[in-house]
Amino acid sequence: MSVSIDDLLPSAKSLAEKIALSQAEEAQRLLNQQKEAEAERQAFIEQLSKPSGVSDEEGIRRALRMIQRATDKGMTSVQVYRFPNVLCTDRGRAINQGEKGWETTLTGVPLEIYQLWNKYFRAKGYKLMAEIVDFPDGVPGDVALSLSWV
Repeated sequence: MSVSIDDLLPSAKSLAEKIALSQAEEAQRLLNQQKEAEAERQAFIEQLSKPSGVSDEEGIRRALRMIQRATDKGMTSVQVYRFPNVLCTDRGRAINQGEKGWETTLTGVPLEIYQLWNKYFRAKGYKLMAEIVDFPDGVPGDVALSLSWV
């Protein structure tokens, strides 16, 4: 049985519709991924804005492990925490400007880390530095807290 040319060759319009449908499905898939990623980010920020439940002793142990690994490599500082700027009441502006009192803008887990440093590490000569470590679309992004000992 032979096939007619009309059955064999699809119209340009039907191909365009098929492509448009495929592109719409892909756009919806990407939108769903973005929504899921944003929901995960918001849940992460919510978690970081609450008390961590980590004891001072455990926090010190964790910091000491990072410090030991860094010193074994001959380093004199180590980044101990990185977090979204929304955990600062001013979204990292004071840190970005190097303003005195930047620590008063910290909330949640970053504030706990600052308090741990202030209570235990500061008297032992450790320095804590906060800096904006990325600038998505030219605006301050994530903040890093680093300890140094030289």
